[in-house]
Amino acid sequence: MTYRWTGHLFGTHRVLDPVGALPQGARRLDADAPGFDNEVEIAVETLNIDSASFHQIVGEVGRDAEAIKARIEAIVAERGKMQNPVTGSGGMLIGTVRAMGPNYNPPVAMKVGDRVASLVSLTLTPLRIEEILGVHLDADQVDVRATAYLWPSSPIVVLPADMDARLALAALDVCGAPAQTQRLVAGQKHVLILGAGKSGMLCAATARETLGAEGKIYAIDLRDDNLLALRQAKIVDDFRCANARDPVEVLERVLEMTGGELVDVVINTCNVSGTEMSAILPTRARGKVYFFNMATDFARAALGSEGVGKDVDLLIGNGYAEGHAELTLEMVRKYPVVRRQIEALMDSNG
Repeated sequence: MTYRWTGHLFGTHRVLDPVGALPQGARRLDADAPGFDNEVEIAVETLNIDSASFHQIVGEVGRDAEAIKARIEAIVAERGKMQNPVTGSGGMLIGTVRAMGPNYNPPVAMKVGDRVASLVSLTLTPLRIEEILGVHLDADQVDVRATAYLWPSSPIVVLPADMDARLALAALDVCGAPAQTQRLVAGQKHVLILGAGKSGMLCAATARETLGAEGKIYAIDLRDDNLLALRQAKIVDDFRCANARDPVEVLERVLEMTGGELVDVVINTCNVSGTEMSAILPTRARGKVYFFNMATDFARAALGSEGVGKDVDLLIGNGYAEGHAELTLEMVRKYPVVRRQIEALMDSNG
């Protein structure tokens, strides 16, 4: 292949609108140009849509596979990337390396033909969809024939040989959360996991791995299926079912579990909006609240915390941390219950 194009380290060469923006903040990317000299070209198999984004799309068009296909295709056709215009979030992908430009310096050892997963958001990934082949409603995934491009500053990982690719994708999509959880809970005594989907379960497992038997881990979700499994496996010490959009109810349930104490760290992994105060109210003074929730309104969190006189650290969920992919895959391997529950989510829709 002849490369006639010289690309920028941070992908600004793909930005169409507005000129000068970084790809994530751009309104539109160019996904139709051929590969640049510093890019890897990926034949995409599956998109793992961010949970908040997928939840919003389903809320907009219903649990109708064809309508979901049409909505995703329209977003990608308009923007040159998968970035939900309502939530602002994207997801990640798996596929096969089709080509690498002569000036592409991959962040990990890889070659043409390797199956890989992107570790950066679809919100900055130039993406061209030829066809959506299937929709997995309860896994937030769609199978596609598509092409994507990434540049050297974009983290990527070769898929592990000991794990189903769709399982690895589901876990890697949220791998920033367990890595940040490991840092935040170290040395703490009481941890609350708010939301027990795949990211919540992986964060709970990481918290248990980090704290051992020394700390108490609590969990809240609207449903009890994953909570029961985590409790039986002794990953969480106690749980309650509650609506995370009702902060007073959540606070009451937390105080029931702790015997009246507030917690040191709250990890918010909910996939709906309006849960900011449910994470803030149960946190002790000078505690930490980590929002790994792309539906978070940070103005609401900041003003709400001020309004109830809470002196706590409010932390934005960062999807990247050194070693995050390896840590997350290790949690999947080490905690069979987490693996089973994630697989159940993927298998429930065929």
